[in-house]
Amino acid sequence: MPLHYVYLILAVTAETIGTTALQASNQFTRFGPTVVVVLAYGVAFYFLGIALKYIPVGIAYALWSGLGIVLIALIGFAVFGQRLDGAALLGLGLIVAGIVVIQVFSDTATH
Repeated sequence: MPLHYVYLILAVTAETIGTTALQASNQFTRFGPTVVVVLAYGVAFYFLGIALKYIPVGIAYALWSGLGIVLIALIGFAVFGQRLDGAALLGLGLIVAGIVVIQVFSDTATH
């Protein structure tokens, strides 16, 4: 796997941790999760910035946000007991399909 995708995966992972902590922070009223939010988003943007040296911004952002949306939906279900209806699941499936199309068929995505 190219190193720039490792940077992007690290960015997505940190962003997912930060967003999960954002939910756990209870609107920034809990100190520990609030600290995690700030640190995780800092790490996420740092690694996204490095990935942008190699991946076009539109592609990097589409992958970063798309993967983040799907992961957060899964974490919301598993950790916070949030339910998704059929339309939400269909939408998440379309996001995953879009990521696959970018990776498999686009010459813009760097491989």
